[in-house]
Amino acid sequence: MSFSIALAGKGGTGKTTVSGLLIKYLVEKGKVPVLAVDADPNANLNEVLGLEVPDTLGNAREEMKKGQVPSGMTKDVFMSMKLEQAVAEDDGYDLVVMGQPEGQGCYCAANTLLTGFLEKLTDNYPYIVIDNEAGMEHISRLTTKDVDVLLIVTDTSRRGLLAATRINKLSKELNIGVAKSWLIINQAKTEPSEQVMKILEQEGLELAGIIPEDDSIYDFDLNGRPSIEMPLENKAVQAAFEIFNKIIK
Repeated sequence: MSFSIALAGKGGTGKTTVSGLLIKYLVEKGKVPVLAVDADPNANLNEVLGLEVPDTLGNAREEMKKGQVPSGMTKDVFMSMKLEQAVAEDDGYDLVVMGQPEGQGCYCAANTLLTGFLEKLTDNYPYIVIDNEAGMEHISRLTTKDVDVLLIVTDTSRRGLLAATRINKLSKELNIGVAKSWLIINQAKTEPSEQVMKILEQEGLELAGIIPEDDSIYDFDLNGRPSIEMPLENKAVQAAFEIFNKIIK
């Protein structure tokens, strides 16, 4: 039985960096293998992890829809082959990129096959980390609809906090079975104000913890270094690990 953790948040809050730190945590704790799923159309989890993406599941779906299945090959075999090709592997974790949202036309047959193969894939991993866009619709299309933990990442801005509360409400409206939602305040310069805590209490959104602002993260990003390689003694990494200790049993 897989334990699934989905992350969401307004753009610019560092959601993907937190996803990378979560994967780093799971690998460090020996909770492997981990399946990382990049479900954000603006896919860049691979950069945080330092992996080359061979292909996306969206491309496979598009090829099947356009009838680009090789002669003599069934659609099932084709999608199975494309799925295997789209898995980027590393020590302790694998990455799958969902790709762009569906375009015009019917994707029903391709989506049905894709769902079946994803079910087989996810069964092989005790932990699944889904880096999602701000909206939750991508998660609703995945097979991991029973999300054990939803981590909503925000910065200290009021807009970021309001976006976080909207995501929390949306997750409850969609049929994805979120067992527990937590809020992470990222890139924090100070402790959250009483007003912030009051808003969270009103929304029924529990604060998991705070990750402080850290120039090292920006330096890694600026120099094209995967943030998953950040040292364990880094204060942001330590703060993130303390949060993950709290929410992952």
